[in-house]
Parts: sequence; structure tokens; C-alpha cells
Amino acid sequence: METLFNKRLHVYVKNKDCEDRKANVRVSIELQLTTTPVHKRDLLVRLTDDTDPYFLYRLAISEEDFQSLKVQQGLLVDFVSFPQKFIDLLNHCISEQGSDNPRFLLQLSCLSVLDNSANFNVVETNAFKHLTHLSLRLINGSDTEIKEYLAVCLSSLKEEKQSLEIILKKTEEDLSRQLNYAQQTLSEKSRELEKLRSEWTSQATSLSSRHSQDLTAEREKALEIQTKLQQQNEQLRRELEGSHLRSTQELQAKLNELETANRELTEKKYKSESTIRDLKVKLVGLEEESQRAKQQVLSLRRENSTLDTECHDKERLVNQLQMRIAVMEQEIKDKDQLMLRTKEVLEATQKQKDSVERNAESKDVHVGKLESTVKSLSEELLKANDIIKKLQGDIKGLVAKIKVKNTVTVSQEKVVQETSERLLNTQKELQDNQRQLKQRDEEVSTLKEKLEATIQKLDESRDVLRTNENVISWLNKQLNENQLSRKPEPAAPGVFESPPVLSSTGGLRMSSATHNMVQFYPRSAKPSMSPMEAMDTTPIIQHPLRPLSKENVEPAGLDSKYFERRDDSIPLRGLLPNLHSKEFLRQPSKPSIPSAYFTA
Repeated sequence: METLFNKRLHVYVKNKDCEDRKANVRVSIELQLTTTPVHKRDLLVRLTDDTDPYFLYRLAISEEDFQSLKVQQGLLVDFVSFPQKFIDLLNHCISEQGSDNPRFLLQLSCLSVLDNSANFNVVETNAFKHLTHLSLRLINGSDTEIKEYLAVCLSSLKEEKQSLEIILKKTEEDLSRQLNYAQQTLSEKSRELEKLRSEWTSQATSLSSRHSQDLTAEREKALEIQTKLQQQNEQLRRELEGSHLRSTQELQAKLNELETANRELTEKKYKSESTIRDLKVKLVGLEEESQRAKQQVLSLRRENSTLDTECHDKERLVNQLQMRIAVMEQEIKDKDQLMLRTKEVLEATQKQKDSVERNAESKDVHVGKLESTVKSLSEELLKANDIIKKLQGDIKGLVAKIKVKNTVTVSQEKVVQETSERLLNTQKELQDNQRQLKQRDEEVSTLKEKLEATIQKLDESRDVLRTNENVISWLNKQLNENQLSRKPEPAAPGVFESPPVLSSTGGLRMSSATHNMVQFYPRSAKPSMSPMEAMDTTPIIQHPLRPLSKENVEPAGLDSKYFERRDDSIPLRGLLPNLHSKEFLRQPSKPSIPSAYFTA
């Protein structure tokens, strides 16, 4: 017997007498070989339900039966390859189980309750119709077959039970060994704890003396640093005030010079416009005269003597026009000189900008009281920007008017464009200066905030050191009182004694009174533990219950908030890490799972 397939699948069960339902059915395919008296191969298909032991459908397909099945359903597969193809179809159904609209389905249609047969169909759902790839007629199992099937299941369950019992025994032995080892380690750790407590007391005294010396040294250093910083701040403030006053005076003088230059340029502009209008009027008159002259030439060709005289007159007029053109060229040269002057003014502004940048580099520490002067400077710069914008508008108007002029005015237009570009450059440079000033102000504010934060941290560290000193002194008092109050008592040979442990609330934790034993539980809920809590964390040890006197039970002392660790606190040097005890709890063994088919 060779098992080829044994898995649980979703099967849609259809009955005429009841509603359709979806069940998890175990499909097993086995190949049975019989050699006596004839060599045969049979394919066994069996459907069972793990929850219902009486659900059993089976089918045995021999080679002869397969030939009839092949003819009936039009199969293209031999008997040898039929099991593998059938398993492939079942695997397709398994892959489509999770989807909402599965492509491959398994259907088990029972005709009626009286009929012992059922059809097991492998259906593929298509957009057009449902295609049945394979349909097998299964027979319901009889009573004897169901009993045989249940007997096989029972034997397999017994084998599993025996294997689980063996595993349970092995685990019990391992746990007992681990328990013995844990008890030995607990005794060793308790001894180490006592040694660490004695070391901790000696280290606490040395640390308190060191901390007091360090505190005095740090206070003196902090006072010296504060005095130095105050002196430096005052010197820088005075230097910055003087440099800003000088820069504002220089900028005001330059603004006055620029205003006078702008006024001269506007006056010259109006003069040039008036001359251009006169020239236009004269040009119109000359055009009219030329037209009249043409008419006279056509009518008076015969009069050569009169034409000669008129030619002389025209030559005089041409000379006059040439003189006027020379005058215009001189005016253009004057404008070029003015543009050169503006260039020089711009160069001077650039030099002043460089000097302002150098002064701004030295302003790195504190500029708190200079906000008023910076505001006045920004307002003046805005006024200068407005004046420059007006000049740009005037220059654009001049450019639009000069475009109408002759080839001589084209060169003047180029010069005006160059000046406008330079003015734009100066505007950009002024904006850059303003941005740099804002950046310096922001840096100054950040430095102020850092200074305040450092002062706050110094105050907090002083408070923390005071609290640490108080805690250390209180701990020393408590330890001295405990040492004086406790007296050595002979310990029982089989019991490990430890001093009574106080929890964070100040009370002792006890187990039930029936056993008359005390159990100590370490508190591990907090993420960080104080030194006092590290001393009090002892492993789970049982003691015989003794009457508590006033000498054994001490008051809670300081509140638990003084033992909590803070993020900004200064750690104590030299303290050893806390030792946490481990608890090995024995887990109860799980009971064996009862059979679903048989009761006890």
C-alpha cells in the first residue's frame, strides 16, 4: 500500500434533502498492489471527515474500470499517469481555496439518504459555464469498513500518545537537572551579594568626598567663565555700535550724492526732449519743402539760372543741419561723461559694501541692543530701492523715446541699458547685504538661547548634586543604624537567611499563612533601578516565619522618588552593576488530549 495524497480540502456537499454546505474533507489516494494470484494494481480513493467519524466514502478503480471511465468521460490519460494528474487537479483546488471566486472546485453530490453512492466532481468555473474535468462515483462505507477505519485511527493515536509520553519523561528529567543547577547558582549569587554590599558602603563614602571636591572646582570655573563672557560681550557691543553709526553716516552721504545726480539727469532729459521736438518740427517742414521743390523742378526745368541760386540756398541749409548734428553729438558726449560719473559712484558703493561685509563678519556673538539701528537702516535701504526703481522707470521711458531717433542715438541707448543693468546689480547686492544682516541677527538669537540653556543645565546639575548628597548622607545613617541594630544569629543548616526586604511602599511581602514561609519578590517593573533598589532585589528564598519586632522592621525613610534615575542626572562613578536574580518556574505538564471518537 502506497499513499500518494492525504490532505484536507474544502468540498461543497450537495444533498437533495438538506441545504448545501461547505465542509473540510480529508481526501486520501492510495495505490494498492496485489500479486496473488494475478499481478494487479488498484487505485483507492477515500473521503473522510476528522470531525465526523461516520463520514466515509470510498472507491477502488482497477485497470479495467479505468478503461470504461476513460471511454465514458473522454479522458486522454493512461492508468499509470492518472493518479498524478488527479493529484495535480486537487493541488489546483488547494491553491484556489483562499480566493473569493475560486476557479477550481470540489463537489460531493449525494442523490438521497437511501442511496449509498455519491458523485465526487472536480469542476472548473469559467466565464461561460462550469466544466467538470473528472466525476467519480463513490460508495458510502459500510459498518465493517467504518470500524476498520476507526481501528486504524485508534492505533495511530496510541502510537502518538506513547511517543508523547517518552518526550514528557525526557523533559521532566531535563527540568529537574536545571532546577538543581539553579539552586546551586542561587546560593553562590547570594554570597556574592553580601560581598558587594560591603564593597558598596566603602565606595559610597569615597564617592561623597570626591563629589564635594569636584563641585567646588566646577563652581569656581563657572564663575570665571561668566565674568569673561560678560566682559567680551560688552566690548563687542561697543565696537558694533561704533561701526554701525559710521556705516549709517556714510550711506546717508552717498544717498544725498545720488539724489543730486538724479536731479541733474532729469533736467538733461527734459532738455533733450525739447531739442528732439524742435528737430521733428524742422524735419516736417523740410519734407514739405522737398515736395514743393520737386513740383517746382518739374515745372521750372527751363529756368537754370533760378535753380543755381536755390541750390546755393540748400547748401547753406545743409551746412546748418550739419552744425546742429555736431551739437547733438557734443550733448551725447556729455551724457557719456555723466554715465562715467555714475559708474564711479557705483564703484564707490561696492567698496563701501565690501567694508560693510568685513564689519558684518566681526558681528558673531551678541547684537541685542542694535535692533533699532538695523530697522532704521532697512527703512533707508527701502527708500533707496524706491528711488532706484523710479530711476529705472525714467530710464526705460528714455530708451523708448530714443529708439525713434537716428543711428547716432542707438549708441546712447546701449549706454543706458548698461547703466540699468548696473543699477540692478547694485539692488541685488543691497538685498544680499540685508539677508546677511538678518542671518547675523538669527545667529545672535541662537547663541542667546544656548547661553540660557547652559545656565539652566548648571542650575539643574547643582540641584541634582544637592539631592545626591542628601541621599548619600541618609544611606550612610541607615546603614550605620542597621549595623548597630542587627546582631549575629546562628543560621539553620538547611535554610539561607537574609535580612528583611522593604518594598518601594515600605511593607514586607508574605506568602499564604498556611505554609508559614516568607517569599521575597524583586521589583522589575521600572526600567532603571536606584542603588538602594539594587541592594533590595533578592532571589526567591523561603524563610521560617519569625515574629517581627520594632528592631527588625525599619521605617520607609525617604520617598521612592529620590531613588529614581533621571535622564539629566550625573552618574556615580565606581558603582557596580545590579545583579538580577533569575527565576526558574516549573511548568505543569500538559494533559494528554482525549480522543474525539472514544470517551474515557
